Amino acid sequence: MATNKVKQIHDFGQSIWLDFIDREIIANGKLKSLIDDDGIRGVTSNPAIFEKAISSSSAYDQDIAELAKTTSTNEELFFEVAIKDIQNAAKLFEGIYNEEPTGSDGYVSLEVSPFLALDAEGTAKQAEELWKKVDRKNVMIKIPGTKPGLQAIRESIAKGININVTLLFGLPRYEEVTEAYIAGLEDHLAAGHDISHISSVASFFLSRIDVLVDPMLDEKGLGDLKGEVAIASAKKAYEIYKRVFSTNRWKALEAKGAKPQRLLWASTSSKNPAFKDTKYVEALIGPDTVDTVPLETIDAFRDHGIAANTLEQGTDKATKDLERLKAAGIDIDQITQQLEDEGIDKFNKPFEKLLKAIEDQKNKS
Repeated sequence: MATNKVKQIHDFGQSIWLDFIDREIIANGKLKSLIDDDGIRGVTSNPAIFEKAISSSSAYDQDIAELAKTTSTNEELFFEVAIKDIQNAAKLFEGIYNEEPTGSDGYVSLEVSPFLALDAEGTAKQAEELWKKVDRKNVMIKIPGTKPGLQAIRESIAKGININVTLLFGLPRYEEVTEAYIAGLEDHLAAGHDISHISSVASFFLSRIDVLVDPMLDEKGLGDLKGEVAIASAKKAYEIYKRVFSTNRWKALEAKGAKPQRLLWASTSSKNPAFKDTKYVEALIGPDTVDTVPLETIDAFRDHGIAANTLEQGTDKATKDLERLKAAGIDIDQITQQLEDEGIDKFNKPFEKLLKAIEDQKNKS
């Protein structure tokens, strides 16, 4: 029997996580089969994913009706509902989490309220609350990598909380995130705690970069770079990762059991129908990374994806591609800041819709 193509990716040191969660795939065994057959090694969720799950399924109705009696706000009710899903998914990944070395993989991610994206104190407070409520070693709390988010990331790591840093688009901000992680580990260690159990990923968003940049390229005579800018940025991010996690400062932490903060590729479905539907997955397969992939992209890769060690191929071209962009007057840092601002809005809107769906459901019961 031919080896499953999705599973083959793991041979190159990359973990594939599922960018989706709902009660149905947990209850009907679909998530378990993705773990067993496709080698899926984790799950990520976000407000848009939960909005879709809760709005399009009756599986949550009873819980919402019951929790409406004991919760004071729709947001509080949502997190109670979501935590149950996260806990049930985490149970399925316990075996992967417990593989040696323990805690290398098998994580399920739950995001803080997107309304807190620019509130450092509120984010850190809620991250700790959610961490304690979920009460599972193999869970990560998602914090957006905004400027205020950096403080919340450091504080949360310093408390021993696993963090998935989300909404990263730009290289300078990514490097700041690695600093927040390392400083947080140093804080935790200085307080006399073990750091070997702490795990973190930095989620670098891909296809949204190309959606914004590609329309600008033709008029600059750079049409050949369509669909390449996000990949070039990701390859440069991996160079930063390798540099940061090989310094003497890092090695001192590693000697105490610290795990590197892996890069995670997010937004990996092709938004442009002219591109191959597995384009972003195929381009960035490499060691010590994670790729979180929607169900339809996993299905596509299983059918016709090509697994190969691609991440460190074409790094010179990646450097030149970004230099050509700059020479043409396209400011990638400005673009990535715009994407961060829009990204906050993109999560706020479905969260507002989600809270309204809960309100509507409460009114029915």
